[in-house]
Amino acid sequence: MRFLSHSLSDGVSEQLFFLGDLPGVLWTREGAVGTRPLILMGHGGGQHKKAPDIVERARRFVCEGDFAVVAVDVPGHGDRPTDEVLDRIATANRARIDAGEEPAPLVAGFQALVARRTVPEWREVLDAVQRLDHVGAGPVGYWGVSLGCGLGVPFVAAEPRVRAAVLGLGGLSVPGDDTASRITVPVDFLLQWDDERVPRADGLALFDALASVDKTLHANPGKHAEIPELEPADALRFFSRHLR
Repeated sequence: MRFLSHSLSDGVSEQLFFLGDLPGVLWTREGAVGTRPLILMGHGGGQHKKAPDIVERARRFVCEGDFAVVAVDVPGHGDRPTDEVLDRIATANRARIDAGEEPAPLVAGFQALVARRTVPEWREVLDAVQRLDHVGAGPVGYWGVSLGCGLGVPFVAAEPRVRAAVLGLGGLSVPGDDTASRITVPVDFLLQWDDERVPRADGLALFDALASVDKTLHANPGKHAEIPELEPADALRFFSRHLR
């Protein structure tokens, strides 16, 4: 794990790093010492590890909850090189959608392909970050919506260190996919009632498929990107309840 830079702003420490060739960023409270809960955040499609909504939520988790927060660029995003295979598949999918094909199964298949890489990468990130003295091997949470949900569901299902997750703006559209049924940790699930990208039925189906006994559906009016301002505060309370 190679740290490239370290900056301080309003009591929050930000460290950019590479883990092998994987670029990431770690936020902690300034002067943090000892073990603390860690939240891994998955960014949305076309975004990156320091997208404004990721940074805003990460800083809030650090300042108000004293969590450590880590985010990395997923393949083909941010500071990662162009992936010709993924680009070719994405281009073909766009053409099929333009020709009238149902988009949800194509998106789900593409995200499943990317997840085969991100799940082991994110587990390596947890290993490395939890070895740091100012983070330690504390409980882990996951936050991710849209693409962050599509990649987060298989990650949370596979990673036993994750004790709670905020997911949403994603759906279950592939018959026979039982990944969500392997998630048993507490989940807050965000659904935009007027989502133009994810059919409402698919979002409800994904929530229903989660095997968690403790799961809550936050259904808000609005389109895909119109998550209400109250949700970050709810996420903070959710993680504080389950990771502390």
